[in-house]
Amino acid sequence: MKKKMLCCTIALLLVSGSVVSAHPGRTDANGGHTCRTNCERWGLSYGEYHYHNGGGSSSSSKSSSSTPKAKSSKNSTTKSAAPKPAAPAYAKSGLKVFVNGSVVKFGSEPLVYNNVNLVPLREIAEGMGAEVTWNREAASIGVQRGNHKITLTIGSKTVFYNGKSETVTVAPKVIDGVTYVPIQVFARGLGAGVNYTDHDKILRISL
Repeated sequence: MKKKMLCCTIALLLVSGSVVSAHPGRTDANGGHTCRTNCERWGLSYGEYHYHNGGGSSSSSKSSSSTPKAKSSKNSTTKSAAPKPAAPAYAKSGLKVFVNGSVVKFGSEPLVYNNVNLVPLREIAEGMGAEVTWNREAASIGVQRGNHKITLTIGSKTVFYNGKSETVTVAPKVIDGVTYVPIQVFARGLGAGVNYTDHDKILRISL
């Protein structure tokens, strides 16, 4: 009887030892786990996920590395404020013009642009007794007084005196709907004498 019990005990120990050896490590809720101990002994690779409940083993060599999300690079440079609109290059000059001693009354203020005095064309032409013709397609202006004729083009620095071209510093301009011409260029082109005094902003034209 004792011999029989001893045999049963030895058999039980062998079975339990086999079970213990066959299950290194704790199993999860699915009845499996990742091999970390004596993997080669059981024909497994280190880190291989396998089952102990009869399920098939499968490699769970899931890549633990994941591509890191690129951090959005903050623009280190401070956004520059919107540029302020450039101030007009022309300004009111306060110029007074006299033709043969009589003051010319302007409907729009005389201006200064790049240190050049500009005056409204219509008033100065009338004050000097000149005739004005327009070519709207060519944007050109013809001004004649006696034998003197000037041809000017809006936005062009080329001026024709009796058909002969010259280059001037400032071109005729249309500002706020008013055509302005450089006064000294205009007056001399019509054969007038010009005298300008800066301290009192007075230009005298003699015909």
